[in-house]
Amino acid sequence: MNDKITQLQKMIDSSDNIVFFGGAGVSTESGIPDFRSVDGLYNQKYDYPPETILSHTFFMSYTEEFYKFYHDKIIFENARPNAAHLKLAELEDKGKLKAVITQNIDNLHQAAGSRNVYELHGSIHRNYCMKCGKFFDLSYVANSEGIPKCDKCAETIKPDVVLYEESLDSQILTDSITAIQQADMLIIGGTSLAVYPAAGLINYYTGNKLVLLNKSATPYDNRADLVINEPIGEVLSQIKIQ
Repeated sequence: MNDKITQLQKMIDSSDNIVFFGGAGVSTESGIPDFRSVDGLYNQKYDYPPETILSHTFFMSYTEEFYKFYHDKIIFENARPNAAHLKLAELEDKGKLKAVITQNIDNLHQAAGSRNVYELHGSIHRNYCMKCGKFFDLSYVANSEGIPKCDKCAETIKPDVVLYEESLDSQILTDSITAIQQADMLIIGGTSLAVYPAAGLINYYTGNKLVLLNKSATPYDNRADLVINEPIGEVLSQIKIQ
C-alpha cells in the first residue's frame, strides 16, 4: 500500500491537468450508501428493485411510492464532505485538478469547495415544478409529506436527477469528454464502471496516468497504470500537495 501511495504521489506531483471521475464510493465515507456493494441498495429488499423505483416510468406512474423510497434512501440532508471531497477541492485550489466529473447527486464536491463540477446525474438540491418550472431547494422537498407539490400551481415537483430511462444532459456529457481528452492524468474513484454511458467516458483518456481507486475490482483494471483497492478517502488523505 505504501508503495502505491508513493507512486500516486509522484503521478500527481508531475501533473497539472488532472481530472477526477467519481461514483457512489466517493460518498460512502460520508454515510451515503452506494448501490452495488454488499450493503448497497441493490442488495436490500423492497417491493420493487431500486432500479425500477428510480426509473422515469415508475416516477410518473407511482409518484408517491417513488418519493417514499427517495426520502428514505436518496436524501441525506446531514451528509458532510469527507477526506476525498476535501482533498479534491484542495487539488483544484492549487491549480492541479481541472475538473470533477461525478455520478453522484449529493452536492458534496461543491460543499467541500470544488468549483468545476460536472454532475452527470443531476442533483437532489435542484427541484422543479413539472408544470410552471418553479425552483425548489432540497429542504422544501425533504420536508414535504407525500408527493411534493408546487406552492404556486399545485403540480408535482420533480428532482433534477437523471432517472433510469432518461438521457444525460448533452452539454455536461460533452464538457466531461473534453475535460478527459485534455487531461494529463485521470483518477477514477468509487465507481464499479458498470453504468453506461458514464462508464464509457474512460475511453476518451489517451494518457499514461490512469488511476483506479475502488474497494473492489473493475472491468478496466487491466488498462490502468495504477490500481488501489482501498477506501478513496483513506488513500487521498495521504497525498501531500506541493
